Amino acid sequence: MLTALLLSLAPAPLSAAAPPPPPAPRAVEAQDEEIVDKRPVIKELLGNLKEHIGKRGEQDNEAVQVIDKLLSEYPRCGPKDRSSITKGIGKCFDQKRRPLSEDVPNNKLYMAAAVCLGEMGTEAAPVLVKYIGHKRHKKNLSLQRALILSLGKVKDPKSIKTLLDLLKNKDNVVIAAAAEALGEYKGAPQKIRKEAFNELLKLLTTIKALKDGDMNDIASRDKYDVIAAPITTSLQLLSGHDARKPEDWQRWWNKNKKKDWGEEEEA
Repeated sequence: MLTALLLSLAPAPLSAAAPPPPPAPRAVEAQDEEIVDKRPVIKELLGNLKEHIGKRGEQDNEAVQVIDKLLSEYPRCGPKDRSSITKGIGKCFDQKRRPLSEDVPNNKLYMAAAVCLGEMGTEAAPVLVKYIGHKRHKKNLSLQRALILSLGKVKDPKSIKTLLDLLKNKDNVVIAAAAEALGEYKGAPQKIRKEAFNELLKLLTTIKALKDGDMNDIASRDKYDVIAAPITTSLQLLSGHDARKPEDWQRWWNKNKKKDWGEEEEA
């Protein structure tokens, strides 16, 4: 399960707006099954995970297997076990791992934890928020991207501010990930969708104006090339409208920002 989810993190081409990717497989919700909390199997799995991640990377393969098992068990868990699982998986980010090379972090454990948390709903949001921008992992942009995308997937209403704040980040990869994650709120109430849409559009039009206003502004051109596609895709998802150029989006927003965009999707 985790292998497929990790593959879903591959970034879309940056030169043009891409259609939204197919949804990654999520843990199937338990149906017609009694929910039993504080199950011994969860305690055992979390104990195994703690032991594996404490081996300084020597047992990260085994740790990833345990994370996958916890993901499979998660839908059948009660609130106490769910809390224990998200916190237990979050401890993976507290472990130090020797880089594979000078510029290549050892991300196997971290990425598995980040992607798994994205499949666990709003209970995982506090853990994800904690490690987005965390001083230990701040420079690990591939991990930051995974954490941000997972935060979008859990669709926590309280986390919308975190994602909007990330649009002001200095790293283009982080900005692009936050823009993409905001598209996950396509089923949210209108107020949230319109707020996200407005902030994304302002960013897109501002950077395009800077890029077009100075042909020597390489930083703005590079930034636009990275963020334009995920922003455009999220604008489409949030509004249900299809456009490509920032000026077309601006015209549409001017005409429709006060109109009814329809009700949110059912949970």
